[in-house]
Amino acid sequence: MTERWDAIVVGAGSVGLPAALALGRERLRVLVLDRHPSPGQGENKHAIGGVRATHSAPGKILVCRRSLAIFASWRDTHGDDIEWLPGGYLYPVYREEDARLLQGLLPLQRAYGLAIDFIGPEAVAAIVPGICREGLLGATFAPGDGSISPLRVADAFYRHARRLGVEFRFRESVERIDREGGRAAGVTTDRGRYAAPVVIDAAGPFSAALGRSVGVSLPVVPDSHEAGITEPVAAFFHAMVVDMRPAPGSKNFYFYQNRHGQVVFCLTPEPPIVGTDKRETSAFLPQVCTRLVELVPRLKHLRVRRTWRGLYPMTPDGSPIVGWNREVPGLLHATGMCGQGLMLGAGVGELVGRMVTGTLNAEDETVLAEFSPYRDFHRVEKLK
Repeated sequence: MTERWDAIVVGAGSVGLPAALALGRERLRVLVLDRHPSPGQGENKHAIGGVRATHSAPGKILVCRRSLAIFASWRDTHGDDIEWLPGGYLYPVYREEDARLLQGLLPLQRAYGLAIDFIGPEAVAAIVPGICREGLLGATFAPGDGSISPLRVADAFYRHARRLGVEFRFRESVERIDREGGRAAGVTTDRGRYAAPVVIDAAGPFSAALGRSVGVSLPVVPDSHEAGITEPVAAFFHAMVVDMRPAPGSKNFYFYQNRHGQVVFCLTPEPPIVGTDKRETSAFLPQVCTRLVELVPRLKHLRVRRTWRGLYPMTPDGSPIVGWNREVPGLLHATGMCGQGLMLGAGVGELVGRMVTGTLNAEDETVLAEFSPYRDFHRVEKLK
């Protein structure tokens, strides 16, 4: 006998978990399916923890402002410690073209509610003691941004969703989306079939394969990024520092000191490493450590504890895909977060809940136009 649900969520990660919680709050009968043994064990656990609303596109700003509000109030609201740390995001500037870009974005960012300023070298050095001052022109700084623990957040969303009656089934792979009369009608997994009038694609880097199972083409391509973490030391900065300058083998890099005193770091490889290979490489540490020590020389004595590699579900323009599929009614895409699923997921999850229940607001229309699966993908965001 086929089990029936109001909605099925494919993927228990940064987007699927908040979506499940939002739907559970609406008293819908929800099933979440994931191939992994527990929540947040896909790409969520590979995130480094940074969350920001400092973007250059209105939709992303609006969604991430909501995510930040959720994270900042989570402990008071729900009682869970998700290691929220409001350290802000800092973009130090050493090139005139970067200064023009960042300063040119300030009017739009402020218009959408961001508290952000361009600050001088002295203020930058106060936020990150020991940062290289040679050629430093200043930085943009948004103190409302911060960081969280990806695994703690995933566990929190999971536990609260379960309390609302959401059912989770792990170690179960979705093989295809089922259709009846042209509409989404549920899914078939390696263990059975589940029926629902709404199927939510939160499969991240595997969304393209999921879409193909029902004849849908999605421009989501996985590429891999490496990250690492050091031993803990006394806290001396907490801002996420984003160096926009390219270097051999990397487009940019970023790092922060977490609540435990560990420095967590990552870089954007150039050219991209396309595919699903998550094995660590020998090239990563020499690349990123060179950049770290050049920018903040006092980090040179830190010892690296471990490195890891995760997948970014990339779209051609660097923005998510969120919207109903026109060819398969009942199929809702919430994917292609481009490595920003942790910061977008909480806000996107609530948006998915409003989409399913038909309770969209005015801001949602702005977001959905920007994230539409049918948009022009040639418009690349200026600050991805």
